Amino acid sequence: MTYFTYNGRSSAEFGLHIEKKDVFSAPEYDAEFISIPGRSGDIINSNRRFSNIKVTYTVFLARKNPAALASVLRDIKGWLYSEPDRYHEITDSYDAEYFRYGVISGSLDIEEQLNKIGCFTVTFNCKPFKYSFAGQQAIAEGNPRLIVTNPTAFDSKPYIKIYGSGTVRLMIQPEGQGTTTWVLSGVDEYVEIDSELMNCFKDTVLKNDTVTGESFPVLKPGENSIACAGNVRRVEVVPRWQCL
Repeated sequence: MTYFTYNGRSSAEFGLHIEKKDVFSAPEYDAEFISIPGRSGDIINSNRRFSNIKVTYTVFLARKNPAALASVLRDIKGWLYSEPDRYHEITDSYDAEYFRYGVISGSLDIEEQLNKIGCFTVTFNCKPFKYSFAGQQAIAEGNPRLIVTNPTAFDSKPYIKIYGSGTVRLMIQPEGQGTTTWVLSGVDEYVEIDSELMNCFKDTVLKNDTVTGESFPVLKPGENSIACAGNVRRVEVVPRWQCL
């Protein structure tokens, strides 16, 4: 049985099953190519990001009598269009080890398409990367040093929680590269760093003004040594492995 999940619910709950999935193209890299007179080869002005990608499912709905069909179509629209102003987790039975973040895109011409061809399309506007479920598991050590290996070809933007107090130094060294250091001041019990959100905080209180260092931590492909100096009891890392 083929299905997708969105915002915590499965298409199978509504009798929807995937006929075809269109998501095998890669997202576009966001860069501008600038031509200079007299110079061969454009200059690449990169925004250092990938653009969103459209993920489209062609789905079919088991035949129902008109009254039952009208009821289930109302339920489907209510499911897909609830909370349309934020991203939701999307999974499907084609790629069970990964998930995406997306939001419903465009209109749904369910009735018209069903009458013509017996199925219809559902399109999501998704963030460019997909994330492995394995990379959502916390890696923890009861000491201020651990080794984390990124199995993908892309940098990941981890969530890091440091338990300690006072002034703490966080150091990350990818294999064969130099060490990048961040200094966190005034740590009280613990501090959290979310590189995806680009924020440092404790619970709901922002702590960005207590951190010095370049940008936010990333985990490079391959082995990464993570160490903390200061009064640190424990380090937890959710690596968030990602790929295209």
